Amino acid sequence: MAGEANHSNQLEQFMLLAKKAKGPALIALINQLLEAPGVYVFGEFLELPCIQELLKGPNEGYTQLLKMFAYVFKDTLPPLTETQKNKLRHLTIVNLAANMQVIPYAWLLRDLEVGSVRQLEDLVIEAVYANVIRCKLDQSQLQLEVDACLGRDVRSEGMGCIASVLAQWCRDCESVSASVEQEVGRVGQSRGSHLRALQQIEAEVANISRMISARDISERYQEMDPLGVGEQEGEGSVAGAESRQTPLKMVSELKTFTNQRH
Repeated sequence: MAGEANHSNQLEQFMLLAKKAKGPALIALINQLLEAPGVYVFGEFLELPCIQELLKGPNEGYTQLLKMFAYVFKDTLPPLTETQKNKLRHLTIVNLAANMQVIPYAWLLRDLEVGSVRQLEDLVIEAVYANVIRCKLDQSQLQLEVDACLGRDVRSEGMGCIASVLAQWCRDCESVSASVEQEVGRVGQSRGSHLRALQQIEAEVANISRMISARDISERYQEMDPLGVGEQEGEGSVAGAESRQTPLKMVSELKTFTNQRH
């Protein structure tokens, strides 16, 4: 989503501060992080050496608290502020939205542990304004229709599953690409056949046009001397000699005949 870059920038500020903080200052920074309105991912913060060091001391619970916000798992909750509780509810909505496009109100009421539909809808609206989810409230059907949601932190043991999904996606892309290339080849062959057929038709049309032109010229010659054959029979060899005109003379007579007609 568009807000993920902004969330990441805010997290980086807390990470820079954590590298210099120790003891109570670090605990206070963790509480500030969990209440920060624009931060909903915590995986990178959890990997900081100073946070991992908390696992070895009396403040181990704060590391577990960060993990609970990062991965939203059910556990015994330490004392939380109301702001932290609301953020945890927003993250629970995101978890559900990542797996379901339509979420019944009954599921949300159960997982968010709120007492009324009004409270539930207020929480969803807050999550929308926090830019962690895009959705529609269908009050007639009592369900939440999800369009998109914020990406969440991933446990290290879940990386193998993600890698497997991405590998399958790559194989599917290669298969689609090969099919497209085959289709392009078939289209190219079909286009070549079509062009050859078109050229053949154009050649035949040109031949027919030449034949028609030759026939028209022949008919015009006949119109110029319609009695030529009869005169040749009545006058003997002289008429026959006159009827055997040279091509140049025939063209000249054709022009004269055409002028007379016009």
